[in-house]
Amino acid sequence: MSASAYAWQSVRAEALRRIRTREWPPGALIPKEAEIAQELGCARATVNRALRDLAEAGYLDRRRKGGTRVTETPVRRAVFDIAIIRHEVEQSGASYGYTLLEDRTERLPDHLAATLDQPRGTRWRRVIALHSAGKRPFCLEDRWLNPDLVPKERADFAASSANEWLVRNVPFTGGELSFQARKADTALASRLGCARGSAVFGVERITRTDDAAVTAVTLTYAPGYRLTTTLG
Repeated sequence: MSASAYAWQSVRAEALRRIRTREWPPGALIPKEAEIAQELGCARATVNRALRDLAEAGYLDRRRKGGTRVTETPVRRAVFDIAIIRHEVEQSGASYGYTLLEDRTERLPDHLAATLDQPRGTRWRRVIALHSAGKRPFCLEDRWLNPDLVPKERADFAASSANEWLVRNVPFTGGELSFQARKADTALASRLGCARGSAVFGVERITRTDDAAVTAVTLTYAPGYRLTTTLG
């Protein structure tokens, strides 16, 4: 089959056949994308698209710098829908408000630089904004942005949030997500309009493209927030 005719769906079907027949057994490190592309006579991008789809379906485990392995126990993965905060507020029936608090370039903390595969001392764009519902604080957005992907001259967050701009303009292929409950310290309580020590809900998320990290964000919601998302 010619490279032009070998669509990513065909590569996916062939890779899935190898998984199911145990040609690629559970836990096995599969060939590199370039090797598969050469074998099948197609573009590497075609292979990447096929393997990414199988990873999303739970058949493959793709690790940065660690290669791609067949999962030990293939399971269907949940897909987390990144919500636009403005939509969350408006759908609740409240009026939405947005205030940009800070937008500056800062050195990444060392632990975050390591997580994002960035050299120590790397400077990223940091944006802090407050989202409100019915004139009450709703969510504090504290976000680090890759300046190569989100430069100030391309993305101005004075009137609308980085959350909304990213969802609409920068596709992502993966990332990490964690949730935590915490007690508001003095600074956080002041911004969220709650008492010091109040229980608040936090979401920490890193999103990536195939080639680079896009953003790392901490979203902290005012007391009483309830997370609702879609699994698909």
